Parts: sequence; structure tokens; C-alpha cells
Amino acid sequence: MLPWLFSRKGASGFSWASTADQVTAGVSAAGLTAIVTGASSGIGAETARVLAARGAHVVMAARNLAAAEDVRQAVLAETPAASMEVMELDLSSLASVRKFADDFAARGLPLNILINNAGVMATPFSLSKDGIEMQFATNHVGHFLLTHLLLETMKKTSRESNVEGRIVNVSSEGHRFAYKEGIRFAKLNDEEEYSTIAAYGQSKLANILHANELARRFKEEGVNITANSLHPGSIITNLLRHHSIIDDAW
Repeated sequence: MLPWLFSRKGASGFSWASTADQVTAGVSAAGLTAIVTGASSGIGAETARVLAARGAHVVMAARNLAAAEDVRQAVLAETPAASMEVMELDLSSLASVRKFADDFAARGLPLNILINNAGVMATPFSLSKDGIEMQFATNHVGHFLLTHLLLETMKKTSRESNVEGRIVNVSSEGHRFAYKEGIRFAKLNDEEEYSTIAAYGQSKLANILHANELARRFKEEGVNITANSLHPGSIITNLLRHHSIIDDAW
């Protein structure tokens, strides 16, 4: 049963069992610059690896610089010509997001691809440095601000290069587990009614709505950038470290 489930191909021609190398076979990213958040492990690390392998210059945005550098060195050992750099970014801190955007702007690089991947899941209740519930702060608010701060660079890049830009929000089918009323903007920091899974769900719902609104605005304004959200499938990564039920199942 499980082998069939994971190998069944969808409309794209790929399945949950497809690898990043298979999906990008024959694709050239030469001359493109990409930012991947959460690039120190899991989906972010693999995304950064394959983009670099296909020729993109990849900015690995990560909170854990040592882990990100380990990933970079591993990619270089496999693909010596890979062009990658590590930059510090803590998405739970708006100050860190602003500093990252300023530092990136100072580099004078174009920006073709932004992959908003970093995230936390089912964490115990806590507030970010900015006083925002941690899952919503990290998964949505940080990426929302980051995208806003990088958007003019992306628009300029797509306009001058005539190459369509890409913004990808890594969301989840877990958005279906959001609170019944959706996003509790008025109760984001309500510890008494806090649910680890529902809070995760509302942050992933916000990712989807953010991408949808970006796509609508780009179309309305005639901007040569596409924005999408996606569910990456069931992948065991460090994201699950706070979810004991899932850990026990594996």
C-alpha cells in the first residue's frame, strides 16, 4: 500500500518519491540568484543544493550559520563549481529580517527567486522578541516582511533581465488544522486558548493567503513575477522535533 501511495504520479508527472534532481533534470538556473530561507537543513538545504547544482547563485539564509556552512561545504564537495554563500537570518526577529534585507541590498545582487521555506511546527507557546506568537512570527510575519523588503529588487531584476521571477511560500496541508475561524488576528497571543497544531495551521494558512494576494497584485500590475504556495508532502525533517506524536510514530 505505502509504496504505491508514495510512487503514484500526479499531474506534474512526479510523485512524493521523486527527487529534486529528477524534478530539475534538464533545467538550467545559470545566471539566476536565489534566496532560500531555512537552508541549514531539511527541505531548505536540499533546495539550496539542487539550485546551486543547476547553476544558480544561492544565498543560504539561516539562523544556524555553522549548520548552513556545513551544508555549503557538502554541496561544494559534490559540485565544486557551485556558487553559494551563507547569510544570517532569524525570521522570528523583525530586526534580523531588516538587517538581512539591508545586507543583501548592500551586496548589489539581483534577485530572481525567493523561497520562503524556514519554519517551526507545533512549538510550545512562546512569544517572539517582537511580542508575536512564535509560530506565526517565524512562519508568516518574518517571511511577509522579508518579501516586502526584497520586492523592489525582484521587480527590478525581472524588468531588466526579462526573466520571470519566482516567489515560493512553503506552506502545508496542515493549514486545514487552523482554528475554526481561520487566523485569529485578535487572539494571536492568547496563551489560554493556544493549540500547538492550530497555531501552526493558521501560520500555514497565512502563507497561502500571502502568496495568493501577491499573485493577484502581480497580475493586476503587470509585474513579471509569479507567486505560489505549496505543500511539500510528508517529509521527516527537523521541523518535527517538537511533535512527539509524529516522532513516536517514526
